[in-house]
Amino acid sequence: MLISTTLVIKLVVGIVFLIVHINLFGKSNLAPTSAMDQIQNYVLGAIIGGVIYNEQITVLDFLFVLITWTLLCMIIKFAKEHNRFVKKVIDGGPVVLISGGKVDVATCMRAGVSANDLMLKLRSQGVYEISKVRKAYFEQSGQLTVIQYGEESLRMPLIVDGQVSADVLDAIGHDEDWLDGEVKKQGFDGTKAVYIGEYVKGRLELTGYAK
Repeated sequence: MLISTTLVIKLVVGIVFLIVHINLFGKSNLAPTSAMDQIQNYVLGAIIGGVIYNEQITVLDFLFVLITWTLLCMIIKFAKEHNRFVKKVIDGGPVVLISGGKVDVATCMRAGVSANDLMLKLRSQGVYEISKVRKAYFEQSGQLTVIQYGEESLRMPLIVDGQVSADVLDAIGHDEDWLDGEVKKQGFDGTKAVYIGEYVKGRLELTGYAK
């Protein structure tokens, strides 16, 4: 009876922390868009699943491990959202597989994208000729973002969570001085105050953080 009661308590604690985890880190973690999100899900599942049936680990030990893991995840999340370098190290970033109608074979090989995979991803977006591709980005999620010649708007945001995408900035032919000037023209103190920024039909559209 004692073992049964302990098991139930651990199960309840695990479910509560799952709910807390979802609310703290967002529901997007249920459908992870980066390798780090996936790892967090795996580790949390392993902690809960491995501890519940281990009689030698007490409920207090279980609570301590869950709280420690949650704090580590919060620190990582904060660091990624406030430091471009940390985000790139942890999550990586989109890599350019095609530029100016030419495939970067070395980058494709490093990313583990075969020629067959590349052409399949292009065909799925209605692209049948590499020469028509201005830029093709391989995302952290494994998706391919394609920008064709003649498109007036980019399919990738220029600013996300206050952080500027250098690749997108290069693709539109501008530099950071131009971007800073445009951001200030729209009443923002800097790119850090921008939640998301898009380059649409030759103009910058910004959405700031709610105050």
